[in-house]
Amino acid sequence: MGLIVSSLIGYLVGNINGGYIIGKAVGGIDIREHGSKNAGATNVNRVLGSKPAAMALAIDLLKGVVAVIAGRLLGGGDMGAIAAGVAVVCGHNWPVFLGFKGGKGIATSLGVLISLELRVALILIAVGVSIIIITRYVSLASVVCALLYPVLVTAFRLSVEMTAFSLVISAFALLRHRENIKRLFKGQESKVSIKLSPKKGD
Repeated sequence: MGLIVSSLIGYLVGNINGGYIIGKAVGGIDIREHGSKNAGATNVNRVLGSKPAAMALAIDLLKGVVAVIAGRLLGGGDMGAIAAGVAVVCGHNWPVFLGFKGGKGIATSLGVLISLELRVALILIAVGVSIIIITRYVSLASVVCALLYPVLVTAFRLSVEMTAFSLVISAFALLRHRENIKRLFKGQESKVSIKLSPKKGD
């Protein structure tokens, strides 16, 4: 019963979409109708600028942390935390309250991972940030980190449950980035830039 409650709460928390909230609060828009039409911090940066993007990122990351803490308390330990972690990413990616049109789950997954296994999270952050600085492709950083995550879990000899979790979360990330992957191979993917304010007409 505890795992069911943890999963339900995790999913509902996942529905609190930072990009959507900040889009409405700062720009008075549905961020899913602008830019890349993705409800994530990268698209918020593209449309509204870096400060709103940072707020959206913080919300999405924090809800991953909150979900894991709640899952651990309500679900009875690590299994409850893992169940809530999977559920919060599902809630972000496919939110029932937003017509199942959410984001790609990277920031939320990172928040979950920070709570579950900080060592792995720090390595992935370092790798991801380095890729973004060098290439300016957020999607490339996300894909590489998604592929690297299960490898690190195996290298650190973490539990079977954490290994399974890493495979599920990585699969979610790759699934949500399938169009980005196609554009990367074609050389058509957009690069990120830090914007203090949105362009006129955006």
